[in-house]
Amino acid sequence: MRFKDRRDAGRRLASALADYDRPDALVLALPRGGVPVGREIARAMRLPLDLMLVRKLVVPGEDDLAMGAIAHSDVIVLNDSVIDAHQVPDRVIETVTARAWRELARRNTLYRGGRPAPDLNGRHVILVDDGVATGADMRAAVESVDQQGAAHIVVAVPVASHSAILLLREVADEVITLSEPQPFLDVSDHYDDFTPVPDQDVREVVEETMLASH
Repeated sequence: MRFKDRRDAGRRLASALADYDRPDALVLALPRGGVPVGREIARAMRLPLDLMLVRKLVVPGEDDLAMGAIAHSDVIVLNDSVIDAHQVPDRVIETVTARAWRELARRNTLYRGGRPAPDLNGRHVILVDDGVATGADMRAAVESVDQQGAAHIVVAVPVASHSAILLLREVADEVITLSEPQPFLDVSDHYDDFTPVPDQDVREVVEETMLASH
């Protein structure tokens, strides 16, 4: 299955989520690629939309290889198989993690300003991204949402690898995807337009959310 762009993917994914329209539900999008997908879902389902900030921990010298991820509420998820296979020492993991926390804090300030993250206690949360390859960042997102007291967690993505789906089913209550291609190479392969989402677009979503909440 191919998607024209992230907005197209969001609209199609919203149709698959019709049964999840609950008064206590909230859509949390992973910046940046998940934001236009989440915006379409929130609009179609008339649900509030906010951000779920995560950051991959990348193996030094391997920009596309994640050895883990971090997320809000001090969640750290490590991929032991990747760390062992590449013999990444503890001091390198600590350095990469510290750098990632600084970047996460910078993005939180950039996107939210002084606005607090939403209260997730007892909420039905739909976590959204434009696709999942390894699942490391989405798993961190799930664990963060769980620690914040969410009552039910649904992962919703247009396309995902089979291995990522299996991983996420271990931690989320439900995983919804429209396409599970095998073999899976890259999320971008399944979009006609996979243009990077600018920070300004993410900030606009946060501002829209602030206005809608008043």
